[in-house]
Formats: sequence, structure tokens, C-alpha cells
Amino acid sequence: MKELFPYKQVMGYVFSLLLTVVALSVYYVDMSYEAGMTVLIITAFTQAAVQLVVFMHAGESKDKRAIYINIYYGVFIALAIIFGSMLTLIWGY
Repeated sequence: MKELFPYKQVMGYVFSLLLTVVALSVYYVDMSYEAGMTVLIITAFTQAAVQLVVFMHAGESKDKRAIYINIYYGVFIALAIIFGSMLTLIWGY
């Protein structure tokens, strides 16, 4: 019966709830702007990683290398767009 219990999914759900509570605590705890944004960014990326690995089963197929390469490529493109936009719109280059 132990092998039928979705232990990995339950622990992923509990960890996601914990990350949500940590992110929500930024609102209630008196933090500086920089500290609050740091906590929010870390919890957001950790939560996204938990969702990909645990609930979307990103590493459980035969072609997991291709899946992770596509994820890294998507993150690279998103960061290039964000920082490129900030470079031109905010910093004036």
C-alpha cells in the first residue's frame, strides 16, 4: 500500500504551501523593499521549480535532457527580454 500513496506529490504540495506562507509573510512583516523583493524572487523561482519537477513530471520521461534544455532556453529568453527592456527603457542605452 505504501507504493500507492503519492508521497512525492503530497510533500510537493506541503512545500508549495510553505513557500506561499513565506511569500505572504513579506506583506505582514516589516521588511525593507530590497529584502522583501529578494524573498519574493527566491520563493517564486523555487515554487516554479517545484511545480515543474513534482507536478508536471519534468524529469520522469526518456527525453528529460531535452525538456530541461527547453526550460533553460525559455528562462534565458525571458531574462534577455526583461533585462534588454530595462537596459533600453530605464537605463537609456
